[in-house]
Amino acid sequence: MVGRNLELAPRRPAGQDSRESEALLMERIRARDVDAFEELYRGYRDRLSRFLLKRIRRPHLIEEVLNDTLMVVWDHAAAFKGDSKLSTWIFAIAYRKSMKALRNHQDPIEDKAAEERPSLDPSPEDGFGRERTRALLLQAMAELSPEHRTVLELTYFHELGYQEIAEIMSCPVGTVKTRMFHARRQMRRRLAGELPDWI
Repeated sequence: MVGRNLELAPRRPAGQDSRESEALLMERIRARDVDAFEELYRGYRDRLSRFLLKRIRRPHLIEEVLNDTLMVVWDHAAAFKGDSKLSTWIFAIAYRKSMKALRNHQDPIEDKAAEERPSLDPSPEDGFGRERTRALLLQAMAELSPEHRTVLELTYFHELGYQEIAEIMSCPVGTVKTRMFHARRQMRRRLAGELPDWI
């Protein structure tokens, strides 16, 4: 009888468990639970660092913007109502903080150590072809506007949908689609003859 009841129990929708655990984590943070905040920090630090490094391209600002972002989460945890995924809410804060940092640091800074710095992205294959492909992609993306670069970054490296990207960038979904169209077109032009099948 117990087995039958278990078989008839409704399945949870995919992602429901993670949404519930995120909600519980944010409840603890709202109650000023430092351990919960440290758990969230560990879970998001690397993802946000990769996002900010590709966006800002000023390594000395990454830690500052990352900390500013997560302090907003700590100070304004009550603002998260669960209407979107927690990651969408946090990436939206990081996006706004990165825009502010870019406005406040208009001077172009060449990152001379970029080639020597270990990648923050996991790379299970270290072959020459993979490194060359990555270098070509990053070089082409670096020539895009911040808005076009962000759309590509969130789509291809963070696997977010247009709706989530629109929430992060505080713009209509149609604007995200337009930016993606132009970003892909520019990437095709820049990578013509190099990586013709990438996009």
